[in-house]
Amino acid sequence: MLRALAVDDEKPSLEELLYLLNADPRISSAEGASDATEALRRINRALESGPAGPEAIDVVFLDIHMAGLDGLDLARLLTGFARPPLVVFVTAHEGFAVQAFDLKAVDYVLKPVRRERLAEAIRRAAQLRGAAPPIPVHEPDPDQIPVELGGVTRFVAVDDITHVEAQGDYARLHTSQGSHLVRIPLSTLEERWRARGFVRIHRRHLVALRHIGELRLDAGTVSVLVGSVELQVSRRHTRELRDLLMRRTTG
Repeated sequence: MLRALAVDDEKPSLEELLYLLNADPRISSAEGASDATEALRRINRALESGPAGPEAIDVVFLDIHMAGLDGLDLARLLTGFARPPLVVFVTAHEGFAVQAFDLKAVDYVLKPVRRERLAEAIRRAAQLRGAAPPIPVHEPDPDQIPVELGGVTRFVAVDDITHVEAQGDYARLHTSQGSHLVRIPLSTLEERWRARGFVRIHRRHLVALRHIGELRLDAGTVSVLVGSVELQVSRRHTRELRDLLMRRTTG
């Protein structure tokens, strides 16, 4: 069972988050704090109490934009503690995900918070704390990948993805309609989608061969044109890419 602290300076959001946390059977207790300073005082008491003490906190559900000390500031402070609680960010802003995972966040949940999405964050925290056995996960649809946008899960067709860009523990999927951030390392997508015609061209980029319009060579520098985007090809990946493109053309 997890002991949780929810931190949000907007009262309705805090009350809703506490309601959802208390409704989950893996949460033994959930308290609220209306700002990061109050939360820091509460966490200090928890650390003084010890992991088995009556005031212990296992996981903090933390908003990012707050007056004064914000959620990222608080998370940075916690990284300096010997035994800090786990951190799950709960925010309306997608743009801070890379920074959040650089701070070793367990998860990054977008508002408005859906019960199913919060349950997944709790599951991850419970596994890390050893508070629950792993829950079986169904194999994903190989033709689609789920992405979150404004609290809504959408399914993007893999065939529509032109290229993928590494962003820390995340990857940004690019399509002709826009881009989506997913919590999957680029190396994982490279392995998963190799048979679907995706190839690594750079330590930061994975490209779908079918979406490459041009291969360019300029003063020893190789690049590819994907739609209207030009991406550099690193020297170590150049030979493999040219061979794959030749086989694709003559096959």
